[in-house]
Amino acid sequence: MAYLYELFSNLYFLGIVSIFIPLLLCYRMYPVIIYAVRSKNLMDEPGDRSMHTSKTPTLGGVGLFIAFSLSIAFLGLMADLAKPDLIQLVSLMSATMMLMFLGVKDDLFGLAPKKKFMVQMAASLMVIVLADLRITSFEGIFGLGELPNYISIIFTLFVFLLIINAYNLIDGLDGLAGSVALLSSLSFGIFFFINERYLFVLISFVLIGALLGFLRYNLSPYRKIFMGDSGSMFIGFLLAFQAVGFLSYNSIIDNPVTNIKAPIMAMAILSYPLLDTLRVFAIRISQKRSPFSADRNHIHHRLIDLGITHKQASLFVVVLNSIIIELAVLIQDLYINVQLYIIIVVVPLLYVSPWLFVRKQGKLKLIRPKPIKWSQIRSRINNFLS
Repeated sequence: MAYLYELFSNLYFLGIVSIFIPLLLCYRMYPVIIYAVRSKNLMDEPGDRSMHTSKTPTLGGVGLFIAFSLSIAFLGLMADLAKPDLIQLVSLMSATMMLMFLGVKDDLFGLAPKKKFMVQMAASLMVIVLADLRITSFEGIFGLGELPNYISIIFTLFVFLLIINAYNLIDGLDGLAGSVALLSSLSFGIFFFINERYLFVLISFVLIGALLGFLRYNLSPYRKIFMGDSGSMFIGFLLAFQAVGFLSYNSIIDNPVTNIKAPIMAMAILSYPLLDTLRVFAIRISQKRSPFSADRNHIHHRLIDLGITHKQASLFVVVLNSIIIELAVLIQDLYINVQLYIIIVVVPLLYVSPWLFVRKQGKLKLIRPKPIKWSQIRSRINNFLS
């Protein structure tokens, strides 16, 4: 037994099995879940806003939750986590269970936004207060540093609710929500791995494995299943948990390699759901409608309207998100406010770049801009500031 504990204390081994176990569980569970959902006719019906044309099994989030929960419980015990990490893990699992039951009820019967919002708030406060997981500093953005405790709690709650609902809103294409979450969790996971944050490595890598197993069926033309609200709220909460952990931990380390401008990096990693949410809310408010009313103004809807497939649109978004993350890495040596301005300008421009496509014989052709040398941009900015 001691040998097993020693083996699971190896971060490389732990990372590998953290991906493999939930992947295997999802691969074996989803055919059973799809069969059960079909037999009970718990299908998602096509509608005016739907991007699919036939009845499709939903409740894919149930498989994600089961695979994640079983894997993280087993690996958490085998990794012999420290007491503070165990408290955070128990708080996380309790909160995700609340959201899972909420999501399943919403998938089956529908729920008012107010009720969903209240449960999301309760789940978020559970980990903020019980696990003491908070954003404690703005790290110099607009000259702001350490936050008072009550401001820290309120702002962290806002971040949780924003990410949960922003992620829920992008679940509109085959593979989109799963792929974006996969990229986000991988990005956070690399940071946690480098800094040997065992609990957060487990969370990031177990989620990666579960998402890979889910995408195998979500992208299948024959045995397709949607994650539903049960999945999108669950995954959105896990991404928020990772983001807050990333922001709170990065503010206390002193490592020139990994001590990056965490707020900028977090915004880059979550750029697509955040920008899409701000965009559709702005459109709805400008049209004097509720920001929570449904429509087809999401970026992924516009991509499909340009004539590309679901998989192409999802791939396009993931590639752009990857470019933005790489940009955030490249500009880390700049002042944090300069980084913020660059991200604010570049992110919207990249995500509206599909409108630089032109139709040609039923296909889309990219208008290629001249290559940009980021070293020249950084040099000019540094010269301007010096």
